[in-house]
Amino acid sequence: MGGKKKLGISPMEKQQTHQDEARQEKKKDKGGSTKERKASSIMPPDAENDKIIAEVKKMNVLTPYAVATRYNIRISTAKDFLEQLESNGAVQLVSGSHNLKIYKPVAS
Repeated sequence: MGGKKKLGISPMEKQQTHQDEARQEKKKDKGGSTKERKASSIMPPDAENDKIIAEVKKMNVLTPYAVATRYNIRISTAKDFLEQLESNGAVQLVSGSHNLKIYKPVAS
């Protein structure tokens, strides 16, 4: 029958030591490049603050993801924040479904 033949003891030991050395090299290279994660905030920015409204109006398109990454908040919190801005009249709903809503700033 075909297939790979079983190695003897000596070649198996050499192969095992070579694999162990390769794993040690990978661990050394990988050790210093870990990235720290920051916890997302639960509290949204103040929807009444003029600075925040001015900053939001500079953005062309407002999606929950864009707002969440900009202010380092959770996406559910960003959705609530955008709804508050819409009720204040700072942004206007352009398009949306139950999954995603897209807003644009209202020109003042």
